[in-house]
Amino acid sequence: AFDLFGDNRGLAALVMLLVGLFITLGIGSSFSTIPIIAAIFVPLAVQFGFSPMATVVLVGTAAALGDAGSPASDSTLGPTSGLNVDGQHDHMWDSVVPTFLHYNLPLIAFGWLAAMTL
Repeated sequence: AFDLFGDNRGLAALVMLLVGLFITLGIGSSFSTIPIIAAIFVPLAVQFGFSPMATVVLVGTAAALGDAGSPASDSTLGPTSGLNVDGQHDHMWDSVVPTFLHYNLPLIAFGWLAAMTL
């Protein structure tokens, strides 16, 4: 990975966050993916020269990203079960997509910014 990105820590942090997003989206729980993400990200973060605090930010943000945007996550299944009382609530378009747009996109931006400044 270091050969691919060289000294470009910004691009490496962005790719690490996106990889974490896809890992967590597939599983649907941030708590169960933290050990997986940490095993991958900690050696990468050390190699790229991120501080320990920035490494924690990358791991935590990457795990939280997919949790809110996953169709199988409690953070989207809970609202859907309550809002679908009248049978008119679409899980994907009324819960998952808005949560992804309004939570995950800012989280990527601020997680990247925090990793770059710490």
